[in-house]
Amino acid sequence: MSDIMWDGVNLMIMGMGSVFVFLALLVLGIMIMSKILMRFPEVEIAARPQNRTSDEEMAEVAAVAAAVKLVHQR
Repeated sequence: MSDIMWDGVNLMIMGMGSVFVFLALLVLGIMIMSKILMRFPEVEIAARPQNRTSDEEMAEVAAVAAAVKLVHQR
C-alpha cells in the first residue's frame, strides 16, 4: 500500500478510537451521575408527574383528536 493509504487507515483508526473513548466516558459519566442522584429521594419524587383531573385529560384528548382531524383533512 502507498503512504497515502496507510495515512488514511491510520486516520480512520484514530478517529474511530477517539469516538469510542468519548462514548465510553459518556456512558460511564451517566452511570456515575445516576448512582449519585439515586441517593436523593426528593429528586425522584419531584420527577413524577402530577395527578391530573379527568377534565384536564379529556381536554388533552380533545385537542389531540382535533389536531389529528386537521392533519388528515389536508
